[in-house]
Amino acid sequence: MAYDKFNILTSSAVPLPIENVDTDQIIPARFLKATERVGFGDNLFRDWRYNGDDTPKADFVLNNPTYSGKILVGGKNFGSGSSREHAAWAVYDYGFRAVVSSFFADIFKGNCLNIGVLPVQVSPEFAAAIFSAIEADPNTELEINLEAQTITLLSTGAKESFDINGYKKNNMLNGFDDIDYLQNIKKDIVEFADKLPY
Repeated sequence: MAYDKFNILTSSAVPLPIENVDTDQIIPARFLKATERVGFGDNLFRDWRYNGDDTPKADFVLNNPTYSGKILVGGKNFGSGSSREHAAWAVYDYGFRAVVSSFFADIFKGNCLNIGVLPVQVSPEFAAAIFSAIEADPNTELEINLEAQTITLLSTGAKESFDINGYKKNNMLNGFDDIDYLQNIKKDIVEFADKLPY
């Protein structure tokens, strides 16, 4: 199994209400040398989290103990810029299992779906409501139901639906990456191949 199955995630959230967060901000280029999906969480938002002497920047949200959870709520156009899959790796390795935004860059969105991070696109109005709720109470919880394709702000009951590709949804529900999916239908592939004329 490539990653944990995703069904219903109930968690508080970390707010990052900044628009146009690009992949170089998510994981700076100097940390792209590794080829395995481990250790990237340490450098998630590295230049925003740390000073030049590696001391934490107190005013950055990931360094603020007030906020925690497995959901990152970002501003509009999250994940723009270069296509580096390491950005999604960093989000996952840090511990986030979902990112909520009113708009995602397509390649970043696809990279997230490939490694078990659910990108949940909501309306600008719903995103604003989430940010307001977290500002009022940092312990505010969201419920993301992948099967039903809904996200709920539990403090108010406000709910929205979100879209997801059916194939990617099935993979996330089962904890599959693309290779796991093919392995899972190996018997069908072999049976089909055996019927082909040679």
